[in-house]
Amino acid sequence: MSLVRGQRIDCADQPIRNIHFINRGLVCITKTLADGRTVEIGAIGIDGVANLLPFMGIKKTILDVVVQIPGTALRMRCDAVSRELENDNTFRQVVQNYVRFALSELSRHIACNRLHHIEQRCCRWLLIAHDNALSDEFPVTHEFLAMMLGYQRAGVSIAMGSLVKAGLIDHKRGTAIIINRSGLEAAACDCYREMQNELDDFLPSVRTARVFGFKQNKTASRR
Repeated sequence: MSLVRGQRIDCADQPIRNIHFINRGLVCITKTLADGRTVEIGAIGIDGVANLLPFMGIKKTILDVVVQIPGTALRMRCDAVSRELENDNTFRQVVQNYVRFALSELSRHIACNRLHHIEQRCCRWLLIAHDNALSDEFPVTHEFLAMMLGYQRAGVSIAMGSLVKAGLIDHKRGTAIIINRSGLEAAACDCYREMQNELDDFLPSVRTARVFGFKQNKTASRR
């Protein structure tokens, strides 16, 4: 299925009927507070699963899952996935590895938002988006990034402006353009590198898919 920017593929307090396996693009898991403010809980990209709750037998979601970077996903009914978990040991092991990685990334995300400087956090988010967009350009506004990072928009605008001045990125009309990825990695907090190391340890196919997909996309864009 196609993933369209702004599309909600799961809504809080609604039954979960399908599980979405992301092939390309980026979806954000968000929580809306009682006062109407929204904050990102996590971001799911290539070869990720948009909602882990069905793997735990939970049939009603507690968070929203919204598409940020368009792409594609494989959609399977929850009952079909449950049968595969029971009958396929390899699939079950992959799911267990992914759940472990996702929980580790969630704890890291919480710590990062609490302890690290906003500029470092912007770098981390941009790197994750770059990994999954399979392009040097992808849609993101200061307002959206502020919501995702749980930070004031003015502070995010200052941080993004610093990255532009440093020659790491450009930002025009709601589109981020990665100019110096290695510099962006150096400016990010250790959380991004830790995440990449865990992907190599537990889900090496995810890193392979991202690198291969990015190279394919770059080659196609030159034709």
